[in-house]
Amino acid sequence: MTESSISPEPPETGEPPTSPRPPSRGGPLPWVASLALAAVVGAVLFMGGYFAGGGASSSGCTAPDDAFVAFCEAYDRLQREYVDNLDPNKLAEGAIKGMFQYGVEDPYSGYMPPEQYQQALGDLAGSFSGIGAEMAITNTEDASDLAACTEFSDTCRLVVVAPLDGSPAEAAGLQAGDFVLAVDGTSVGGSTMNDQISKIRGESGTDVTLTMQRDDADPFDVTITRAEIKVQEVETRLIDGHVGYIALHGFSSPAAEQFKAGLQELLDQGADQIVFDLRDNPGGYIDAAQKIASQFIGDGLIFTQESAGGDVKEYPSTGDGIATNTDLPVAVLINGGSASASEIVAAALKEHDRAEIVGEPSFGKNTVQVWGRLENQGGVRITISRWFTPDHNSVAPDGIQPDIPAARTADTPPQDDPALDAALAYLADQPVAGESDRSPEPSGSPSAAIEKATVVGVVALKPIC
Repeated sequence: MTESSISPEPPETGEPPTSPRPPSRGGPLPWVASLALAAVVGAVLFMGGYFAGGGASSSGCTAPDDAFVAFCEAYDRLQREYVDNLDPNKLAEGAIKGMFQYGVEDPYSGYMPPEQYQQALGDLAGSFSGIGAEMAITNTEDASDLAACTEFSDTCRLVVVAPLDGSPAEAAGLQAGDFVLAVDGTSVGGSTMNDQISKIRGESGTDVTLTMQRDDADPFDVTITRAEIKVQEVETRLIDGHVGYIALHGFSSPAAEQFKAGLQELLDQGADQIVFDLRDNPGGYIDAAQKIASQFIGDGLIFTQESAGGDVKEYPSTGDGIATNTDLPVAVLINGGSASASEIVAAALKEHDRAEIVGEPSFGKNTVQVWGRLENQGGVRITISRWFTPDHNSVAPDGIQPDIPAARTADTPPQDDPALDAALAYLADQPVAGESDRSPEPSGSPSAAIEKATVVGVVALKPIC
């Protein structure tokens, strides 16, 4: 007997069955026993037909193993009995999300819906189509409590951090601190950062209209034509005429090449000391981390990757670094937003005695994920291994501890940077051939000020539209 020959279960109305009573001879027990036997036989036949059919249910759901039989049963019942129409795409996405959230219980493995997956791929590729503005969410009631801002509201607001140089957003006049109230006439309230990034990005040559508010002035609309945006992961400048400052904001595909070019430019300008800023850098591709660390480490191990089953892959220095001379002092800045690939680089420089680590403890993430596209154009990220430092240490869960602790406090003026000041003070004590002792200018001075506003984030791609 197959499933199709079994009658559906009666609704649970609380009423007794309407079948005629059997003859009273012999009492009720034979009748009850007959019904019970029929139920058991029916159930056995049903399950026998189910498994004989390879685990396929009436809806076509096929259980890959016995543990998923209940899943297919639940899906069948929803399809048969739910009072309203169901969207199969939403059911499927909900099942995938639940499998990762409750079955895997790994915050770094998960499902990404199609729009989010495409957005993330663009970020890691270093290019996308949009307006070229870095955005953030800010809590106007308590700036320190971003955890309360899971979606935009009257107090959790979408704010412009800065337009990218040469971008459509810059040409349209967007400024740091501008609030975005609506996109194409629809309020951002109740939505998430990913929702708004997806709406603001779009095909090159198309327009998007943002409703903005600057300071306490009346809202105004700005229409911006989208274009291809090339993300610049590196910024450089010379401090006090001889200290090369280089900040790396992410480990996307072009990051290693951009970093090497920026570092070479500083050396060509006469930099004899380096401040390498990895603060608020959430990570990215591990091969980019290997190449960037190799700019300072001439030979030896950068990190190892260890997978299930004991497989170990070593990532040595690429041997083509341009700043491997140990006479070039280096200070690396980190904080709680320095994660993953940032920690690979910082840990390698620390354990090779190639740099002094300055700032705050890093995030503490030592896992490696692989991303894969699904049939619905969404994607999954799956933890496949853990990485370890050259000395086989793990940065999880406490992060890299700085050699020189330095952090902002509630009383730190916005223009000051205690971590940068501490790095400059350390470098001032390091010997440089042919140079006398120098006293560094404080970070609040015109020559040392960091002009670009930063937004603290951890293990997430920077929200650039």
